[in-house]
Amino acid sequence: MLKVQQVSKWYEGNRGVHKLDFEMQRGEIVGFLGPNGAGKTTTMRMITGYLQPSEGVITIDGIPIQDKGRQARSKIGYLPETPPLYGDMSVQSYLKFVASIRDVPAREQKLRISEMISRLGLNGREKQLVRSLSKGYKQRLGLAGAIIHNPDLLVLDEPTSGLDPNQILEIRQLIQEIGENHTVLLSTHILPEVDALCNRVLIIHEGQLVLDGRPDALGGSMEDGFKVKVEVKGNREQVLDVLQAWGKVEVEPLASALSHADMKRAAREQDLTGVLLTGASNEDFREELFYVLSAARLPILEMKKESLSLENIFQQLTTRETGAGQMGDQAADAVSSTENTATGVKVDHEESASSGDKAVEAKDTGGNQS
Repeated sequence: MLKVQQVSKWYEGNRGVHKLDFEMQRGEIVGFLGPNGAGKTTTMRMITGYLQPSEGVITIDGIPIQDKGRQARSKIGYLPETPPLYGDMSVQSYLKFVASIRDVPAREQKLRISEMISRLGLNGREKQLVRSLSKGYKQRLGLAGAIIHNPDLLVLDEPTSGLDPNQILEIRQLIQEIGENHTVLLSTHILPEVDALCNRVLIIHEGQLVLDGRPDALGGSMEDGFKVKVEVKGNREQVLDVLQAWGKVEVEPLASALSHADMKRAAREQDLTGVLLTGASNEDFREELFYVLSAARLPILEMKKESLSLENIFQQLTTRETGAGQMGDQAADAVSSTENTATGVKVDHEESASSGDKAVEAKDTGGNQS
């Protein structure tokens, strides 16, 4: 669906991003992570056609966005961190406006608008002015505008920023539902959101892609050895002697993971020993460990595989220098105008055109939406 091939962007001799190379398949929800200034915004603006790469090729469903921009952009929906809505429009008129500039056929617009209102939970607010909506409902409306033309690729920039916990859960559920029929690129600083929503993670640092993988497999792939935390019912010295005699793991004694009440009850019966075991490689040794302790008549009360969290991985990868010397997203922000990306209109700071004039401009420019 999306191919980013050896893409770089320079700003006045400074590198914004450097030789990015990744693909996204249909139906994937991919988390796009990186610290501030890493190049996320630059990358998303190139993917959505608002910036031209200095080198490399970006294709949407096989269509090169540099050569066939309008055709490629028709397959993209984009929701920036702050949805670019028009406060003096009603919910319904805003969606009609977006549907028109996104070339939704006139005969389908009424049905499509009704579908968006129902799907995004905007029922009963069709006539309400956009400026009177809560932030959560503005996010819903922004999502509706981003998908009203049924794009293949949806790009979301911090979609839950500034929302309360209930609103965050609602928007996450909507993204999961949307991801069933769309490919989604999700930029966020909320790492648990990636664990909850994404089946793949990209991490960018100083303009370079430093990680590409599945969230559930990242921790083990970066560990020096397979790790297991074990709670054993047995005398501490005996447990340590058995494990050290086994010789296949490094043994680190731990405080008990049991609750205070369980510890007191178990202590009355027999000693408890907690250990962290690290193998020499990433090979899973849990089955063999079970038989080793079983043979020594040492019952395992708890066994848990240990791995790096996404937070740990992110910190490791984004605190080391890559030597690229990028300006990153600050440069992109400095050179780009204020962009009304929900409608595809680039709005200059001094522009005072009416909404009707904006619609004409958007139509004349092909309704470019990033």
